[in-house]
Amino acid sequence: MKLPFAESYKIKMVETIKKSTREEREQWLKEANYNLFNLKSDQVFIDLLTDSGTGAMSDKQWSAMMLGDESYAGARSYYNMKEAIKNIMGFDHFLPTHQGRAAENVLFSVLVKEGNIVPGNSHFDTTKGHIEFRKAKAVDCTIDEAFDTVIDHPFKGNIDLVKLESVLSTYPKEQIPMIIVTVTCNSSGGQPVSMANMKAVKKLADKYEVPVCFDSARFAENAYFIKIREEGYQDKTIKEIVKEMYTYADMATMSSKKDAIVNMGGFIGMKDKNLWKQASTYNIMFEGYVTYGGMSGRDMNALAQGLDEGTEFEYLETRIKQVEYLGARLEEFGIPFQKPIGGHAIFVDAKKILAHIPKEEYQAQTLGCELYFEAGIRGVEIGAILADRDPETRENRYPALELLRLAIPRRTYTNNHMDVIAVALKNVFDRRKEIKHGFKIIDEAPIMRHFTVQLQKID
Repeated sequence: MKLPFAESYKIKMVETIKKSTREEREQWLKEANYNLFNLKSDQVFIDLLTDSGTGAMSDKQWSAMMLGDESYAGARSYYNMKEAIKNIMGFDHFLPTHQGRAAENVLFSVLVKEGNIVPGNSHFDTTKGHIEFRKAKAVDCTIDEAFDTVIDHPFKGNIDLVKLESVLSTYPKEQIPMIIVTVTCNSSGGQPVSMANMKAVKKLADKYEVPVCFDSARFAENAYFIKIREEGYQDKTIKEIVKEMYTYADMATMSSKKDAIVNMGGFIGMKDKNLWKQASTYNIMFEGYVTYGGMSGRDMNALAQGLDEGTEFEYLETRIKQVEYLGARLEEFGIPFQKPIGGHAIFVDAKKILAHIPKEEYQAQTLGCELYFEAGIRGVEIGAILADRDPETRENRYPALELLRLAIPRRTYTNNHMDVIAVALKNVFDRRKEIKHGFKIIDEAPIMRHFTVQLQKID
């Protein structure tokens, strides 16, 4: 008999999580103005809001933290991180930042100007926010297959080369500071980008003399899918695949709270020393000195160790198989979600489940609130609220997909928790016709509103 799959780790420490009643949850969410971000952690039983900084670090990472060098300048921890980035991604130059959006802020302060055009594959919310804040425009060049949750395309994160070349040929290169390739592509359902697509994008970029930037939050998960799904990579290690991936990038931003498995940290990787010099000025202004950049020595040491662990196949297989387990349970119940199953989350198709609710009442947010009412499970809306308003017309943008993202923290929950999530979502799915209305916005920020938006239930 074939042995069943088992996790490649054992549990050394646990944290108590609290259950609650439906009546309590209804009152808590009402007090939170129906914004799941506003809930206290003690009011959540299973927290799937994000996989960013919410995972469990390893014994080796905790050990590395104890050896952190907290010197203001030239700390050993900085050089440990520098060596790890060079060994794994190949960048000669880097700047540490406290997280991914900080990396974007520093890099974009150098490169993105008013009137610029920034093509890419379904830019993440902070990425688009930083672009639009600078009065530039993000142009989505993702392949059309990404917007059909039923199609089982292996690389739905791919950039459509025809769409991309249309942008590159329409605008002068001086107006296009970079092409952003998000690996994996979070906003389209945690979908990977193929190596062939990265190579083709770089070829086009070189033709038009435009640099390529990888948004690298989940680069290791992307490498895993290349190994599993792309011809010619089955016999390569994850680290070998990663090394090739970054030959097609001129620079990278990274929220290390994902694939480096840390609670805080990020960086910018660069091949151009002149760009590093320019970005260093902004790093000192916004983050800290160039050898710590908003990070403690302890966190830099944990990040360096996490980059090494996060690019091992056994770890990635364990991590992604848990996401697949949840997807398989939802498949059993007939619940629609973005296929194939992505690396870090299940993206539930709220538009299909709550088709009877007008898009103006925010279907994905409504589904997320109902899942919380059902079992104290917190997800996050990837839909019209996150899509924000058009910066020129101020009209709501309604994306092709209305998704409820259930992001699985790394090495944190068991498959029993996955079963609870699946059954709770089935219960909501079974009573979906009883959900008559969604929400209206009563207060919102002018940009990236989804973090702080206040909503009112429509009766």
